[in-house]
Amino acid sequence: MIRTMARLEAAMDRRALLRMGACAGLGAALMPRLALAASDPDLLPQVRAVVERWVGPGKFPGMVASLGIPAREPQFVARGSEGFADGDAVTADSLFRIYSMTKPVTGMAAMQLVSEGRLGLDQPLYEILPRYRHMQVQDTYDGPITELHPARSPITIRHLLTHTSGIGYTIIQKGPIKDLMERKGLVAGQISRMKIPGVFEGEPVHGLDRFADRLAEVPLVADPGTRWSYSMGLDLMGRVIEVASGRSFADYLRETIFEPAGMTSTFFQVPQSDAGRLTTNYGALGTLLVPIDTGADSIFLEKPPFPFGGAGLVSSPRDYDRFLRMLAQSGMIDGQRVLAAQAVHAGTGDLLPAGVTIPAAFGGAAGFGAGGRVGRGGEAGIYGWSGAAGTVGMVDTVHALRSQIFVQFMPPNAVDLLPEFQAALKADVMALLEKR
Repeated sequence: MIRTMARLEAAMDRRALLRMGACAGLGAALMPRLALAASDPDLLPQVRAVVERWVGPGKFPGMVASLGIPAREPQFVARGSEGFADGDAVTADSLFRIYSMTKPVTGMAAMQLVSEGRLGLDQPLYEILPRYRHMQVQDTYDGPITELHPARSPITIRHLLTHTSGIGYTIIQKGPIKDLMERKGLVAGQISRMKIPGVFEGEPVHGLDRFADRLAEVPLVADPGTRWSYSMGLDLMGRVIEVASGRSFADYLRETIFEPAGMTSTFFQVPQSDAGRLTTNYGALGTLLVPIDTGADSIFLEKPPFPFGGAGLVSSPRDYDRFLRMLAQSGMIDGQRVLAAQAVHAGTGDLLPAGVTIPAAFGGAAGFGAGGRVGRGGEAGIYGWSGAAGTVGMVDTVHALRSQIFVQFMPPNAVDLLPEFQAALKADVMALLEKR
């Protein structure tokens, strides 16, 4: 089932990740009566069968999937262990590298500041970070970095949230612009203590303030507000949040989202006391899964160069479900308000600038909110994103539902797991509806 991987860098293939997000989304047409299923003892028999089929020797060591509906606790399906060489059973409390599922967290943190009037969606970025006042733009996307023109409009907060700022990404860009970003240490995250050729080249810059300053020196790949291009906008948003809030980015997330939402297992740096819960991440090489970051010796046990707002978090399925549940309930969880309802409603809606569309290879008809994909038409109300190591989290804000799958392998398009998960999830949902 595992296909050959040309380069581990393909682990960051964003088209594959968007497909994962799309297939994890629960179509709105299936949802109107799911709340009536609160008394069903097993919500996920088909998903359970898929998880069991994919866990074992020559497949995956462990996997967790979940479905949350109103009026009951989420149902988790967990099978296997935290690693092939790890005897500990994987559970809803195991820790997974969620990579780009960090982006919705950062996006919602920013939307809280917008709701409080401390940021504006269409506020120029240079009002917060003055170095971004006079940006240069490549004449040709990924072309020469010597052929530039002044940006025709300023970068705004909306642009950072929706990947329409024109800021590049080393996992996306090619040629001289990528080389320049790597030389400046503008890498997208961290994978392993091992040096892996072709992946995150360059020594990461240390400090979110230095990251922001260096990124301002790099030409944009497109004029702000004119093109959707997957970017480091959410990483830069971490620095924006620091300046707007007067707190460190990590402290702001902890105090504004994690602690109020009861998320006790979400970290930029995993405490040594929790290392025993950290899963092993694998790279797919031919027909083999090769460990590239073990739980016991993970790079995520170290303090990161800076808190990557685009791909830096480790979390558990139980914790991330609480984040999704909070969004599903308009910012409330367990009777406590975490985020303003206005922040959630706006952030899970379509924030794309007028006239900008997502390329067909990335989902085409979808919209984009604060760091995550949003559905349109029959999928209106669905919001979420996925991670480079095989995690997906989606919420249906219309019907207060959410779904997840957690596994650890790169690249996530090396196997056919996600289409099977999609089919099984829809089958389970249809079965619940047919009982009513």
